[in-house]
Amino acid sequence: MVAADEIRGTTHGTAPVPLSVLDLVTVGAGGTATDALRTGVELARLAEGRGFHRYWVAEHHSMPGVASSSPAVILAHLAAHTDRIRLGSGGVMLPNHAPLVIAEQFGTLEAMAPGRIDLGLGRAPGTDGATAAALRRTDTLNEGADDFPQQLAELTRFLDDDFPDGHPYARIHAIPGPVQGTTPGGVQSTHRPPIWLLGSSGFSARLAGMLGLPFAFAHHFSAQNTVPALDLYRHSFRPSEVLAEPYALIGVSALATDDEREARRQVRAAALNMLRLRMGRPGLFPDPAEVESHEFSPMEEEFVASWSANVVHGTADEVRSGLDELHKRTGADELMLTSHAHRGEVRLHSYTLIADAYGLPAA
Repeated sequence: MVAADEIRGTTHGTAPVPLSVLDLVTVGAGGTATDALRTGVELARLAEGRGFHRYWVAEHHSMPGVASSSPAVILAHLAAHTDRIRLGSGGVMLPNHAPLVIAEQFGTLEAMAPGRIDLGLGRAPGTDGATAAALRRTDTLNEGADDFPQQLAELTRFLDDDFPDGHPYARIHAIPGPVQGTTPGGVQSTHRPPIWLLGSSGFSARLAGMLGLPFAFAHHFSAQNTVPALDLYRHSFRPSEVLAEPYALIGVSALATDDEREARRQVRAAALNMLRLRMGRPGLFPDPAEVESHEFSPMEEEFVASWSANVVHGTADEVRSGLDELHKRTGADELMLTSHAHRGEVRLHSYTLIADAYGLPAA
C-alpha cells in the first residue's frame, strides 16, 4: 500500500499547487551526454533545495539530443546526490520491458532511496517503430489497448509479490521486494514505489481513473487533449487503497529568462529541434545562433508558431502568470515543469527564476 502523502505534494510560496521537474537530459550541439547528466545532478539539487516536490526523467531512445534512454540508471545516480526530493520515471515505457525487470529495477531504487521513488508508466514506445522492435526483439509491436492493462497487472503483482496460488509466476519474486520481509529472519520493508499512469490521450486517463491511480498528462506535447483527458480521469475515478480522490499532474513546457526576447530566441531553437524530430531527422539540440541563420519555410514557420504557443515562456513574471492561468484552466493538482534549452545553465537559471517568482524556499 502507498501512503497518500507520497503522491500529494506540499505547496510552497505563492505557487497554486506543488511544482515539480521533468528532465529530458537534453544534449546540446557541442556538448556531451556527460555534460547533460551533470546538469541533471545540478538541477535535481537545485529543485530539492527550492522545494520542488519531485524530479522525473523520461525514457527515450534513438534520439541524439536526449540522453535519458535508461531512467533507472539515471535515477540511481540522482539518488546518490540528493537527500529528500522524490525521484521517478516520467515514464518508463512498459511495453519495451518485461514487467519483472521493471519490478527489479524499481525495487532496487526503492532500497537505495526508501520512500522517495515514483514509478511512472507509459504505453508508447518512446521512439520510432523500428527502434521499438529492436528493444523488444520482435517484428510485431504488441502495444494495443488490451495488452497494456495486462502488463500493468503483472507488474503490480510482481511489485506486491501477490500472484495467486497456481499462477505460473507464483514462485517468482522480484528482488529487492516484499518477499524478503516475509522470509524467515527477513526485515525488509514491504513498501514499494507508487505507480503513476502517464498519457497524452484518453486511454491511460480512463484506466488510471478506473484503478484509482494518480495520473500524469503530457500537456507539453498534447495541449489540445489536456482538459478532455483530465475530465475523463476525474469522471472515471474509483477510490482505491492508493487514493481516495483523483490526483493529476500535467507536464508543462516552461522557460523563464531575464528578458522576453531571449525567451523567444530559446523557444524558437526548441521548436526547430522538435520540427527535425517530427520530420524523422532527430539531432542534437541546436544552438539559438544556428537557428537565427536557418531559413524557415512557410510550413515550418507555421509549425514553430503552433508549437511555441504551448510553451509558457518569457520573463519570470510572465511565466508565473502563464502557469497560474494554466492551473486555473485545467485544475491540475500539480505542475511538472520541463525546460528545453541548448545550454544547461539556461535551464538551471529558468528554474531559479520561477522559484524566485513564486517565493519558494531559498536553497
